[in-house]
Amino acid sequence: MPIETSVEQSADLMTEADWQIAHAIAQTLVKQETDVNELGKAIAYLRNTIHQDQQTAGSRFFKYLKTLINNGRTIGHSGRTLDYYRSIDKVCSKHLGIYQSNAAMLLQILSWARRLMHYYKEGGAITKAYVLQKNEEESPKPKVPITSLPQHQLDQVIEAKVLKISGIKVTYEIPSTMQKLTEKEPKQASNLSEGQSVKVRIVALKDNGNIKTVKYLNQS
Repeated sequence: MPIETSVEQSADLMTEADWQIAHAIAQTLVKQETDVNELGKAIAYLRNTIHQDQQTAGSRFFKYLKTLINNGRTIGHSGRTLDYYRSIDKVCSKHLGIYQSNAAMLLQILSWARRLMHYYKEGGAITKAYVLQKNEEESPKPKVPITSLPQHQLDQVIEAKVLKISGIKVTYEIPSTMQKLTEKEPKQASNLSEGQSVKVRIVALKDNGNIKTVKYLNQS
C-alpha cells in the first residue's frame, strides 16, 4: 500500500500527543505565515525517502531541512523562501525529534499538520486547539482538549475545488479537510471545469462527523 494512502487511512492510530504536535506545528507555521507549499515539498521528500529506506528516512529528513537552509538563497523562489525553510526546520526540530526513528509516524503527523494549516488559514478557531508552547524552564501544564478537524453540519455550504471530471462524475477536494470526494453530477458536470473553485452543500456525514457526500450548489 502506498505510504500516502496509509497515512490518510490510519489517522486513528495517532495518540492525543501526536495530534497535539500536529496542531502545534500547523498553528506555529500559520502564525509565521509560512508557505504551506514549502511544507508540502518537505513532506514529499520524506515520503520518497521512506520508499528508499525507511530506517534512515527520519535522520535524512532532518539533514534535508538543514540543507534547505544552507542553500536557501540559491534554491529559493522568493525573498521569503529562506524564512519558510527556517520556520519549518525550527518547528520540526522542536516537536518531531522524538520521531526520528519512526519515519512513518513522522510522515503522518506532518501530513495532518499540512491539512490543519489549510483549516487555520481559512479561519479555523485557532484559540480552541491545543498549542504546544512549553519552555524547558517552565513546569508542566495541564493538557487542553484538542480539536482534530473542523466540525461540519448537514446542509452546510462549503468551498470545494474541482479536481477531476469523468463523464457525470466529479471529484471534489475540500480544502478545510483535504478530503477528496467523487460524486455523480449528471446535470452539472458538463458546466464545470477542472481546477475551478465552487460551492458545495453537505448532504451526508459519516458516523465520525467527516463529510460523506456533497453536491454542487448552483449559484446561478
